[in-house]
Amino acid sequence: MQHIHWLGTGLSSIPGIRRLAKKYDNLTIWNRTLEKAEQSINHVNKDNVVAKKFDMQALSNSLEVGDIVVSQLPADHHLSIAKLCLEKKCHFATSSYISPDMQSLDNDVKKSDLVFVNEVGLDPGIDHFFSHLLVKKLKDTNLSDLDVTYHSYCGGFPAIPNDFKYKFSWSPVGVIKALNNDAKFVKNFETVTKTPYKNVGKYTVNNEIYEAYPNRDSTPYITEYKFDPQWKTQEFVRGTLRLNGWESAWADIFKMLDNKSPELDKEIDNLGSELWKKHPYLSEEQDRVVLFVKLLANKDNKEVFNGFYFLDEKGSGENTAMGKLVSITLSCAIDLIIQNKMPYGVQAAPHDENLINYFFKTFEDYKIVIKNNL
Repeated sequence: MQHIHWLGTGLSSIPGIRRLAKKYDNLTIWNRTLEKAEQSINHVNKDNVVAKKFDMQALSNSLEVGDIVVSQLPADHHLSIAKLCLEKKCHFATSSYISPDMQSLDNDVKKSDLVFVNEVGLDPGIDHFFSHLLVKKLKDTNLSDLDVTYHSYCGGFPAIPNDFKYKFSWSPVGVIKALNNDAKFVKNFETVTKTPYKNVGKYTVNNEIYEAYPNRDSTPYITEYKFDPQWKTQEFVRGTLRLNGWESAWADIFKMLDNKSPELDKEIDNLGSELWKKHPYLSEEQDRVVLFVKLLANKDNKEVFNGFYFLDEKGSGENTAMGKLVSITLSCAIDLIIQNKMPYGVQAAPHDENLINYFFKTFEDYKIVIKNNL
């Protein structure tokens, strides 16, 4: 039986760890703080479900051919762990984005008959499932000469809004820096590059008004989602949702970014520490996640397709909405690796409809409700 090694026990890991601990007998939870690793499996009484203090040498000594390593550590650890997996002939999984360095391992991973699956959490992850299904549905119409608009927006925030319109479940420094990183997307048939915090606009989902901005580079996903080359892409944006009023509540932070001080990184670090103290989630406070993906097609200026997928999930404690949606999804990918249903190589979340339905069935088991208009 393959052994599963789960690295990292933050809030976005706990539900997935507990699901795997109930399902499998060969599981080791690794964390830099041993006590937190032990807490994540304190409800499980199985001899071979254990917690260990993480370091690379200890992990290396524990790996055997065919094992599965799940990295929920900070993103800068993923590449070294993936290279160790390649050396030890182990599979690898993470919810994080595929970096160019990770992608460069693809040929060696395939030659070794290994699965390195990335982007299999919430966003990225579930958003990919929704997107693949919508694109397939549009292709099934066999319509041609289409102008296509694609929107994917996801956000996590307090279920009961605070004055700041946000609370932190991960580093405020990372959140702030992401606002200042260029976003690349398609608007009016042209590829544009914008600064996220300078491009906040109103966006309505399920009759509720949010604020939204573009995030990262959306354009590679036109290919990833297998858009028909004959389609004309009118809009294509993957972005972030925030509560209405967020832009105003964060105005002072935006002013700091505007000043472009030579000490900006230090200022962000100091502010991050302050924000972490002022706006953390309390132990049983509910969080909320909203994900909305829409695909719209026009032909001769008339709408011929308008499909969407939507979820609105709440949670608290060790079962936060963010934690469930990230880690339950990731744990399902481990099932598929064990069942030999994932193709070899470096890849994002599955696009095969049968595999996607496996994830959706598990979501139903956890009472995660997905809505669509198809």
